[in-house]
Amino acid sequence: MTATGTYTPKPGAAPSGRMIAAQAALETKMLLRNGEQLLLTVVIPTLLLVLFSSVDIVDTGAGEAVDFLTPGILALAVMSTAFTGQAIATGFERRYGVLKRLAASPLPRWGLMTAKTASVLVTEILQIVLLTVIAFALGWDPQGNPLAVLLLLILGTAAFSGLGLLMAGTLKAEATLAAANLVFLLLLVGGGVIVPLDKFPSGAQDVLGLLPISALSDGLRDVLQHGAGMPWGDLGILAVWAVVGLAAAGKFFRWE
Repeated sequence: MTATGTYTPKPGAAPSGRMIAAQAALETKMLLRNGEQLLLTVVIPTLLLVLFSSVDIVDTGAGEAVDFLTPGILALAVMSTAFTGQAIATGFERRYGVLKRLAASPLPRWGLMTAKTASVLVTEILQIVLLTVIAFALGWDPQGNPLAVLLLLILGTAAFSGLGLLMAGTLKAEATLAAANLVFLLLLVGGGVIVPLDKFPSGAQDVLGLLPISALSDGLRDVLQHGAGMPWGDLGILAVWAVVGLAAAGKFFRWE
């Protein structure tokens, strides 16, 4: 075996698709191994769904409580992963210099953001499957168009992802940790997830209805509980949040 060039190295970066896939797999493994992230993304939504569906604590109106609660809990799962979890994880990666080092690697910055988005989507799929199985066990009877549900989830993910990256790229890690958890709690209470928006004063309802969590939970509820068609109003609100959040994150995100 003396042929020239048989074992000659071929330096260079791997194809972009392979790099993104490898980084996405790493991001997903890190997220699933993080106890705090699992608490936000899996444990809390599951407990809320089981507790409020089994115990008559909140007046959810006519019909089964699980039919009202499941769409809101699905919206909460999207927010916990795309916004809260991603903001905290990315904020500390930025603080410890991980993002700075990754930015100097052959993986382009847009590829890193794509990998993070793919990781969020994989985690959300696992969440939705788990919550759907539990909801069916509790007697959930979904209605409506699956395409409308898919569009709502995609736009909701884009909106929350943009806001999470904006927070992580502009605030210090400790401030991101506190702010992301505070926003999570506030939107859990005031975003129509568990408590119907019509329980709030009329003036507050108009404001709360414009929040991304309210648009996502109400849109999912209209489709899955009431069998409505395409919820264009809620899709429009989510689209605006997605465009504004992603554009602001792209402009103001600081890698160091």
